[in-house]
Amino acid sequence: MSVANALGDFRKKRGLSAVELAHAVGVSRQTVYAMEAGDYVPNTTVALKLAKVLQTRVEELFRLPESDVAAEPPTQTVTMLTGDEARPGQRVQLCRVDNKLTAVGGQPAQWSFLPADGVLAAATKVRTFHPEHDFKNRILMAGCDPGMPVLSRHMQLAGMELVLVQRNSSQALKLLAEGSIHVAGTHLRDEQSGEFNLPQIRKLFSINTVAVISFATWQMGLVGNKIRSIVDLAKAGVTIVNREPGAGSRQLLDAQLKQAGLKGADIKGYDRVADGHLSAAWHVSAGFADCCIATEAAARAFNLNFVPLLSERYDLVLRRKHLETPGVQVLLETLNRLSFRRELNSLGGYDTTNTGQRVILR
Repeated sequence: MSVANALGDFRKKRGLSAVELAHAVGVSRQTVYAMEAGDYVPNTTVALKLAKVLQTRVEELFRLPESDVAAEPPTQTVTMLTGDEARPGQRVQLCRVDNKLTAVGGQPAQWSFLPADGVLAAATKVRTFHPEHDFKNRILMAGCDPGMPVLSRHMQLAGMELVLVQRNSSQALKLLAEGSIHVAGTHLRDEQSGEFNLPQIRKLFSINTVAVISFATWQMGLVGNKIRSIVDLAKAGVTIVNREPGAGSRQLLDAQLKQAGLKGADIKGYDRVADGHLSAAWHVSAGFADCCIATEAAARAFNLNFVPLLSERYDLVLRRKHLETPGVQVLLETLNRLSFRRELNSLGGYDTTNTGQRVILR
């Protein structure tokens, strides 16, 4: 790589001979002439010494020619996932859903930034870090199961990336219905039949258009060290953190309150919302609330007491047209992998007996 320099101009400006500059920097006179001619590029130490002696900055002495400076990467047109805020400079992940390049935003975790493929230049434009990437070797999944990163890591071992977006069950199914994602995770219980997920799926999708795969059965319950039953939530001084409308956890809370003869208005903190099981459990752990409804795995993650209320089936829903795609094939194979099931079980409260099995949707 050629490097342009102004070394000779600065040396003469300072009234130094090549011999004097060489002596001050600790190199030979021939080296100074070679640097001025562009035949020799100094290392960092020599460049810093030259800048100090000549009373300037390294960037003033040496620079890349304009043709060698990396050009600003081109932007790509994207569709921002419904519900994600679009602001210039926001870090996003990218995934192709059919022929549509979808951008997924996300909030940083408590201790690190989330992975990203680029930043938003405008509401529908992304400047990617790796313009050569076509983002086809990925599938996009929306859901609220905190165990999804385990699935993602195991799929990576098989060469497939799983892009995850935090959404409650109702939101995830809506995104799938819109054609915005490949897979939706859901744990919605129908109060009339007691059946999980299928009644809501039948309402949103035409027959024979989707497949339902069992992810796991998990334990849902009260998370908090002061609470022993649902009626304790109405006690004076007890505050909860709830989930947003449409979340399976909120539906469970409402059903349990109704069964106990209580209403949301009777519960302090009912209108305070946390997005996700781990987020809700963190609020309890941090002392912002005394209780929440979440999975046993979320309670165990923060060393909180757990009172089980219901075993729920968490299902993955996907379009039948995607069943034979490479990404979905890797997903299905991973669900049946013993190593994956063992790690998921280790989180606590997961039963993987039926993991990977097709749920009959009549």
